[in-house]
Amino acid sequence: MGGAGARLGTTAGRTGAGLPRETPAARTRRAGAIVRRLALRYPRAAIPLRHSSPFELLVATILSAQCTDAVVNAVTEALFQRYRTPADFAGAQREALERAIHSTGFFRAKARAIQSTARLLLERHNGEVPRTMEALVRLDGVGRKTANVVLSVFGVPGIVVDTHVRRLSRRLALTAHNDPDKIEQDLMAVIPRGAWSQFSLRLIYFGREICDARRPLCASCPLRDLCPSAKYGGFPPWMASGGKGTGRAAGGRGVRSKTPGRRTR
Repeated sequence: MGGAGARLGTTAGRTGAGLPRETPAARTRRAGAIVRRLALRYPRAAIPLRHSSPFELLVATILSAQCTDAVVNAVTEALFQRYRTPADFAGAQREALERAIHSTGFFRAKARAIQSTARLLLERHNGEVPRTMEALVRLDGVGRKTANVVLSVFGVPGIVVDTHVRRLSRRLALTAHNDPDKIEQDLMAVIPRGAWSQFSLRLIYFGREICDARRPLCASCPLRDLCPSAKYGGFPPWMASGGKGTGRAAGGRGVRSKTPGRRTR
């Protein structure tokens, strides 16, 4: 957990601006307790996007931008029967692909991103999904969030910062940032590396079940004693300041992805 102090600080300053006073060691211990408690609540957290290969997961994750998992799963059930490989998607008629994914929203941008990514996989990676962050983020429509989702199926640990992880990590005072990349770095500093992927999934499940953006169940929350936001009803002062995208009204908004002009859930 080296570097936690430099990233988060012990008082209001640099990246720890506005967070409750806490030493880096205390924050790391508290984060560890959160990890253990979430593991007990969700012992077998699984990626909610249905897929049978890394490539299918890559496509499904691109489709999940600003769309629910339920809608994506409904769409991909038929989509993956019609288009099975990168070559199938690369050679698909654009309008037909757009119609097939229309209900996921932003279907034109998503169709462009999927076809471009499929072509790049064929041209640069022999049709295989690469297993490194550096290669994945060079694909169209793929940012660190999507890359970390895909890398998890290869056993590569990573923290996926979606809207739930962003909201909960700030409510839990594990980061003072809004930027997903900086949140990812802050969480990597206090969460054990082997727990990164499962921690993200469990935090997502917890955000959906308990720590809602607008109506968090603080009174009955099983993390209440570990969460500095509990005494504020889930809307602490460090989330009400610090720039655009914070505070009560912004609790459920997404974070930016590499899909042009779009946001992920």
